[in-house]
Amino acid sequence: MNLKGDKMRFENKVVLVTGGAQGIGKEIAYSFAKEKAKVVIFDVNEEILNLTVKELSAYSQTIGFIVDVTDFESVEKNVNKIIDKFGRLDILVNNAGITKDNLLLRLSSDDWDKVLAVNLKGVFNCSKATAKYMVKQRYGKIINISSIIGVIGNAGQVNYAASKAGIIGFTKSLAKELGSRNINVNAVAPGYIKTAMTEKLPQAIKEKMLNTIALGRFGEASDVASAVLFLASSGADYITGQLLVVDGGLI
Repeated sequence: MNLKGDKMRFENKVVLVTGGAQGIGKEIAYSFAKEKAKVVIFDVNEEILNLTVKELSAYSQTIGFIVDVTDFESVEKNVNKIIDKFGRLDILVNNAGITKDNLLLRLSSDDWDKVLAVNLKGVFNCSKATAKYMVKQRYGKIINISSIIGVIGNAGQVNYAASKAGIIGFTKSLAKELGSRNINVNAVAPGYIKTAMTEKLPQAIKEKMLNTIALGRFGEASDVASAVLFLASSGADYITGQLLVVDGGLI
């Protein structure tokens, strides 16, 4: 067994993580950096992005760009910068996402549009800009971050659920388009993950949520990152067009 290969599955691979400056995206970027990948982060928060790049640079070469994933021209321009710098792009993790929750009858058209633009159009823009290089390489891994809400739905989140369900259909379709070019396209659907937001919930609400999870705990960002790294690894070379649910056995 090649132990070095097991520990450094992504050494010298070039990885792009959108929305990678904080939360689950940061944990994904950090996990790749620990395995010596060359990490590129797209984010809209310059201050947090700079801090994350500095932190991850202690593990591996990391750079960041201020990019609004809803703007195709900005996405394409910065993907081209990645190619200019590294000569290739091996892995794309479409993680950038937002929520604008409200019941349908109170949900504004603007909040519908914003969520669909970031969560779904952002996946389209980043996949389109990177796929042409992966096709030339005849190699690539695209992992899209969906959500369990895109599978089961949730009151007050019709916009978010629609965007995350859309990602699943997008993933399955793109996998069929790119499979002949040795490009794998998969999605990960996190369940209830421990975040700053869930930590602030009242204890009664947290207990109610926990009662729906077979493993009896909220997930960690590292649980999602582990699933992403698996799908990006050679161990998942014969897996494409799939949705990997990471929800602790949500009932």
